[in-house]
Amino acid sequence: MHMSDALVSPAVAAAAGAASLALLCVAVRRTGRSAAARGDEPHIVPLMGVMGAFVFAAQMVNFAIPGTGSSGHLVGGILLAAMLGPWAAFATLASVLVLQCLLFADGGLLALGCNILNMAALSCLAAYPLVFRPLVSRSATNGRIAAASVAASVAALVLGAAAVTLETEASGITALPAGRFLLFMLPIHLLIGLCEGAATAALLCTVKRHRPRLLADLRRDEPQGRARIGTTIAAIAAAALLIGGVCARFASDAPDGLEWSIERTAGDRALRPATDGAHRRAAEMQTHTALMPGYETSLAGIVGSGAIVATAFGITCLVRPRRKRS
Repeated sequence: MHMSDALVSPAVAAAAGAASLALLCVAVRRTGRSAAARGDEPHIVPLMGVMGAFVFAAQMVNFAIPGTGSSGHLVGGILLAAMLGPWAAFATLASVLVLQCLLFADGGLLALGCNILNMAALSCLAAYPLVFRPLVSRSATNGRIAAASVAASVAALVLGAAAVTLETEASGITALPAGRFLLFMLPIHLLIGLCEGAATAALLCTVKRHRPRLLADLRRDEPQGRARIGTTIAAIAAAALLIGGVCARFASDAPDGLEWSIERTAGDRALRPATDGAHRRAAEMQTHTALMPGYETSLAGIVGSGAIVATAFGITCLVRPRRKRS
């Protein structure tokens, strides 16, 4: 669902960018404060890093949607929010989207604010607290976790698809008719949401069985032991490297849900980019920052995972509350 710059006008890009930046400022501050209040401050930094790396790697694996000629990939917002809490999850997923844009030219630079709102904010800050959390309690069964995962994932993907359509229509720089575009965007992302919900449910039920205190809504006040959390973090990091370095090679090459919808609506998935100064400068800047455009090297998953870990560490260090001297 990564929007390209061809869909977004400078005005919409500026508004979405300002909103995303404001939310990110709130997120990084609340992440540090809530971690200190819960007593798991030493663990949140590496956990954000490895979970961000895991989601980055998972997003590289596009899966085919049977009978459609389209493909989808996990967004990961519900999974991150269930593990980290909504604000830490938003900061983590936003960092994933920023690095995807800058290093791999995945999503437009002008459209970055829209992508953060559509994928990170709507999943972590809307679908998770409004759909997932009310269905899950400390005594939640696997069935309730599964139902909540599917419902929240579908809600996040459908809301995101509607937001893409609204932002495209508000931009007014394409010939995509909003009604027809939405008619394709909603059902294909509903199917992708069902697939993501099933994968999220399987992962969260596994975590609940083996490491229940890793789940944000089940976490107790006291921190976990260093050895146990260290082993868990190492396991997640290894899974991220495996997915990014090996599984991504077998990803579907079918157009994703957004490209598929554009192709069905306009007859061509590759829209012509706008020629104004803002679009031209953004494209030039992204050309300079994208060291591995289009994930063209087999090392993309490993490099991206490492960059996500470093970024999460930097964010949490910047906002970690300073302890008062006695």
